[in-house]
Amino acid sequence: MDEILEILEQNSRYTDEEIAVMSGRTVEEVREAIRDYEEKSIIAGYTTLINWENTGKETVTALIEVKITPQRGVGFDKVAERIYKFPQVKACYLMSSGGFDLTVIIEGKTMKEVAMFVSDKLAVQEFVNGTATHFVLKKYKDHGTIFKEKKVDTREAIFI
Repeated sequence: MDEILEILEQNSRYTDEEIAVMSGRTVEEVREAIRDYEEKSIIAGYTTLINWENTGKETVTALIEVKITPQRGVGFDKVAERIYKFPQVKACYLMSSGGFDLTVIIEGKTMKEVAMFVSDKLAVQEFVNGTATHFVLKKYKDHGTIFKEKKVDTREAIFI
């Protein structure tokens, strides 16, 4: 049934019927598997990947390295939970490197808004020992999707 998950990961808009054909299963087997995956939180949610650069909407994405002191009995989890609950935080990962502990990805309207979030909300958290902010200048690929500008052919058509 992992094949169903792989199909959904590629495109969550496939219908149950399309997934059944692609996986060689019946439609009912697909529906039951998806329902089971959702109940077990294997499928954690459905999202749409938007290339905001093509909409004209200004957004700033930043990757923040966060150094923290783990808490006795809960390790990094409690601190991470406080951080990922902020609406600006789009992703939060525990890292294995020795340089920092968490990678936090946030979005804001401006660089100043992101900087204010880091200084006013993130850096002041108890057990946070330091941060390093990296601003994303351009997205080439995100969640397996390549962002390419569609080239418009402005040449005039000639009919012979």
